[in-house]
Amino acid sequence: MFEYENKYRDYKYIAGMDEAGRGPLAGPVVCACVVMDLDKDKIVDGVNDSKKLTPKKREKLYDEIVKNAICYKIVEIDEKVIDKINILQATKLGMKQAVEGLLVEPDIVLIDAVRIDSDVKQQPIIHGDALSYSIACASILAKVYRDRKMVELSKVYPQYQFDKHKGYGTKLHIELLKKYGKCPIHRESFIKNFI
Repeated sequence: MFEYENKYRDYKYIAGMDEAGRGPLAGPVVCACVVMDLDKDKIVDGVNDSKKLTPKKREKLYDEIVKNAICYKIVEIDEKVIDKINILQATKLGMKQAVEGLLVEPDIVLIDAVRIDSDVKQQPIIHGDALSYSIACASILAKVYRDRKMVELSKVYPQYQFDKHKGYGTKLHIELLKKYGKCPIHRESFIKNFI
């Protein structure tokens, strides 16, 4: 998990960046950028690709990452923007805002598989959330933040049960979408095949 961090260990600030929510039919895409303290005694134990962790473990790690980070920034890009400029461009926009919104300017940003339009030096890494500690930390921040947001939105739109599927195109979600039609947080460009 530290191959890339070790490669750039001469740099003072190494940022990791990832997103959550590119695939769902509803809700925002969330991008997180984090500069972790890489001192041995500040490393957060148990960090891994957020998809490999249980929700309970992610929640616990989220708090530890926030506590041990030098700085971090989380940005959400809503469904209206996603529909207007497409999900890839929305993700890149969120990532640009996240890295440029950090309290310190990173010497390099390790990104999960994407290159963004920014002057910050970048290292895109395929499957970066499984190969880089910094990206894995960012993936946990993005995933937990987005899951919490979808739980909140499920109180606003209870008939869609967003707390259960977080807006992803599960069987349950598609059934509810067909039953109730769309709501304001559905992505028009994602749901046209279902309603």
